[in-house]
Order: sequence, then structure tokens, then C-alpha cells
Amino acid sequence: MRKDFQEKTPSVFVSFIPLAVLVGLLAITIHLFGSDAIMGGSQLSLLSASAVAAALATIIYKVSWKKLEESIMTNMKSATSALIILLLIGSIAGSWMASGIIPTLIYYGLNILHPSYFLVASCVICAGVSLLTGSSWTTIATIGIALMGIGRALGFDDGWIAGAIISGAYFGDKVSLMSDTTVLASSTSEVPLFTHIKYMMFTTIPSLVIALLVFAIAGLSGASDATTDTAYIQEALASTYNISPWLLLVPLITGILIWKKLPAIVTLFTSVVLASVALVIAQPDVIMYITKAISVDAMSSIKAIVLSATSDVAVDTGNERINELVATSGMGGMMDTIWLIICAMCFGGVMYGSGMLSAITKVFIRIARRTVSVVASTVSSGVFFNLCTGDQYISIILTSKLFNKLYDERGLERRLLSRSVEDSATVTSVLIPWNSCGMTQSTVLGVATITYLPYCIFNIVSPIMSIIVAAIGYKIFKRKENEA
Repeated sequence: MRKDFQEKTPSVFVSFIPLAVLVGLLAITIHLFGSDAIMGGSQLSLLSASAVAAALATIIYKVSWKKLEESIMTNMKSATSALIILLLIGSIAGSWMASGIIPTLIYYGLNILHPSYFLVASCVICAGVSLLTGSSWTTIATIGIALMGIGRALGFDDGWIAGAIISGAYFGDKVSLMSDTTVLASSTSEVPLFTHIKYMMFTTIPSLVIALLVFAIAGLSGASDATTDTAYIQEALASTYNISPWLLLVPLITGILIWKKLPAIVTLFTSVVLASVALVIAQPDVIMYITKAISVDAMSSIKAIVLSATSDVAVDTGNERINELVATSGMGGMMDTIWLIICAMCFGGVMYGSGMLSAITKVFIRIARRTVSVVASTVSSGVFFNLCTGDQYISIILTSKLFNKLYDERGLERRLLSRSVEDSATVTSVLIPWNSCGMTQSTVLGVATITYLPYCIFNIVSPIMSIIVAAIGYKIFKRKENEA
């Protein structure tokens, strides 16, 4: 019996049409809105591209709408845990800041800054801040600006200063449990968050060490005194918050919970509760400022906890730059990312349900024969989508969804996929002038993307390191083998 009239498999050419539409719409959106594209333009672009994919699938290949709808719902279901984690991450960012935990860590962290190793210290400080906040953008837009001023006063080249700042900021963005890109990469690859972070260390730590060595050599010429600005920042923080080493118990306990491998949602929620207790005990002045109360009582304390965990909170330190450093958005600050994920899940669901993702994946299957070529293809795709789509979130989602099946067919662990995605899509976005990350950081630091690009050592080395480790075969197992 002939099978000519059975459901057809989409051709590669047709399968690339929705991607081309998405790239075109995103290019227009980013041109019009810049870094604000994530506030609606990117989401509408994704839904429009989804509509194109659905039209092609139903009209040309007779795929039923029910099948596409079920595929979208399956995609949505896989993202549910990630959305909850993102909300809790927003709560942690707000509660840790209001309670004085992050200001305390910044206060003590600035003590390591010294002109003789300014570049290394800048990278380490930004790594620490972004590790705690989970945001490279916030880190660069706050402490990064201060470090740019100090570095220029010391006579360092703009490219070196920006490179050190960005390298550190994207290290934290890549491995922080509070980073939305970290959660996104692990969830879209269907890998437990802590497993994903642990496995990334085999490529991330060597990349950071190489970056620090380069910055140490380059920074040996720094010799003047740069303690004035850091002392001023510390003074402003100390005058606004009660800085105390006791507050460090909260991140310590959180670290212990992570080490005990408790579920991410349980760990994050516990951390929010601990930070809320610390807010009530250690920061009465902050509570009064946030709530506009004349004294601290049970009601004002509850109101401060809720506000810091869920909405915009800005504390006046007397300095506009430092105000930006300590400003947070809580759960509300995560809504644009959550909205984007939902729309991206629609696009991914239609592409998968229609068979278009499968058609595109077959192209890579022909090329990717060995483990190293599979990883290299993943890394190349992460960079390619950053170039084409202009957005790291979309690049992460598309790369993960594109290679899920390929890794399964090759018998490779999904954690290798999630790591390869982070080693490429997350860290290279800032190196592309028309990418939302590249545009934003260039504007914030006042340094052209092409100027700082050669000095972002961590961002350049990370994708290369991913391929090198795969070629060596270190800690790369087939599925169901030991996950040490």
C-alpha cells in the first residue's frame, strides 16, 4: 500500500521560514525599542512567528490544530517549575537587598579592591555581586559604573576595565541559582537546576581562572591609590543599612541547603523567609523608609516584607548611583522574563508539534557524529541564534529545544546540553553590538561593544572551553552512566 498521502514531514526550507520571520521581526523590534524589546516587542514577535509556523503546518502539511495545541501545552507544563523558581528568585533579590545581606557582602567585598590588582579585583567583585543577585545587567549598571570611573582615574584602558567587569558579571549570571538564564537553560533542557550548576563548573571555573590570569598580568601597571571611591560607597552603605557579619548567616544557610540537595523551590523559599526575619531584626530604618511608617511594629514589618519580596523598592542612600545598586523589583521584576518564556514556549511548541524542529535537527544530525561535534554544533548554534535573534533568552530556548532530541539519540546526558547552551548563548550575547545585551552594556558603560569585545576574556574562552572539555571527554558520560 502506498503512503504518499500520509502526514508529510516538513522540508528543511519550510521549517526555516518561521525562524527567518522571527529574526526579521526581532531585528525591527530591537531597532525600535532597544533593550526595552523584552517588555513586549519580543513577545509579540514570538507569537507572530508562532502564527506563521502554525499556518504553514496546518495549510501545507495538514497538521491538526489539536496536535499543535497539545504540543504547546506540553511545553508550558515543562516550564511551570521554572516560572515558580523565577518568582522566588525575584523575592530573594528584593528580600536580600532590603535586609542588608547584599549590601553587607558588597561592603566587605570592596575591601579587596587595590590598585595593584584592580582588574582582577573588579572581575571578582562583579562576579560576587552577580552571583548573589543573579543579574549581570544590574551588576554592570551599578557597581560596574563605579568601577569604570575608578579604572579611568587609574589610567586603565576602557576596553580592559569593561572586559573585567563584564567577565565577572557574566560568570555570576551564568552560574547563580538566582539567574533567570541559568534557570531557563536548565528548565528548557529538562535538567535539575543544581545538577546543571554543578556540571557547569567543569568548564566555567577553568574559563574564569584563565580570565583572572590575563587580568592579573594586564593589571600589573596599576599603581595609584583608588581607595577614595570605594570608601565612599562603603560609607553610604553603612549609613543606610546596619552592616553586620551576622547577616552572612543567611547566604551560609542557603549554601548548606544547596549542598544538602534540597529541591530548588524549597531552598529558595526558605532563603526568602530567613531574609525576611533578618529584615525585621537588623533593618528597622529600612522598614520605616519602605513603608513610610513612623515606627516599626508588626504591621509595618509585614508590609516591608511583602513589598521587598514582590515589588519595586528603592532606598535612598544619598547617592544616585548607589541608589541604583540597592534598588530591586522583587517578583514584579521577573514578569517580563516570565511573559517572554510563555511566548517562547508557544513558538517552541508549534515548531515541535509541526515537525519543523525535527526537520532542522536532522541537518545537525548529519554533521554531528561524535560527542565533540555535537557539543561544537550546540555552541555554534547558541552563538548563531544570538547573532540572528538579538536576544539571549530566545537563543537559549531555541538552542535547547533544537538539540534536545539529538542528545537523546546520541545517548548523551541532557546536562551536557544545558551546559553547552550556557557556555555559548548566555555569555556571547554581550559581545554582539545588535544584541539586547550588547546594546545595553555598551550604553551603560559608555564603551563601544567592538572596543570591549577583545577584553571579555571569560565570555570568549567559555564556548571554546566547552568544546575542549568535550574533546578531552572529561566527565562526559552516556545516559544512565555515573553522574559524578
